[in-house]
Amino acid sequence: MHYCNKLIVKYTMQIRELDLKELDIAYGVVKQLNLGLTYQIFEDLIYDMRHMEYKIFGIMDGKQLITYAGVAIQTTLKNRRHLKVFELITDKNYDSQKYDKIMKEYLGDYAKVGMCEKVIY
Repeated sequence: MHYCNKLIVKYTMQIRELDLKELDIAYGVVKQLNLGLTYQIFEDLIYDMRHMEYKIFGIMDGKQLITYAGVAIQTTLKNRRHLKVFELITDKNYDSQKYDKIMKEYLGDYAKVGMCEKVIY
């Protein structure tokens, strides 16, 4: 919390990895760009991608997901060790330029920690 002129402002926004129990929250944002995607198909695809260590990161405001990023660290001959960003989606009710930029900065740091040479979108 931040105290300013006797007003209490709560900062609840955070970027974190979402777990499989939160797929319903993630689906609410993902379906905005994937109109034909049902929840069941979404869930099946997420489970199918676990073999590649697919991870979901989100910018959260309390329990509200603002931005969804689906990523995996991969190694290929062409790109060597890199972070592949498969999806980057910001809820249509938020400023996508602002939140996409925040998420890209976070993913850049995540890639460095994962010893990746670059991030591929």
